[in-house]
Amino acid sequence: MSAPITSTASAVTSSQTLNQADFLNLLVTQMSSQDPLNPESDTDFAAQLAQFSSLQETQTMATDLQNIQANALIGQTVTLTGSSGGPQVSGVVTGMQIASGVPQIVVNGQAYNLSQILAVTPTPSD
Repeated sequence: MSAPITSTASAVTSSQTLNQADFLNLLVTQMSSQDPLNPESDTDFAAQLAQFSSLQETQTMATDLQNIQANALIGQTVTLTGSSGGPQVSGVVTGMQIASGVPQIVVNGQAYNLSQILAVTPTPSD
């Protein structure tokens, strides 16, 4: 029996992402290197550009959604995994900040990534 397959999520650095300028450079290279007797159709290039634009918009929407989620947690009580495998932390979310393009919530004066959240509960009113 084979071992279960596990995956580890890792942050993608900006040097590993393909931006629009890189895509256009690849597209121009592809166009200039094609076989002149069997050229790609212009609709293929347009479809590639449309797919890339759609991917960019999806990534932007995902980032915006994370920002909205982080803002919605302000005032809520959260339980988080501790930094570097430390004990769990609980507290009220007092703010949100963006570090390197990633939204973080502020609890007890410390910033945490959204992936560290274990539970969210309404904060009891006084």
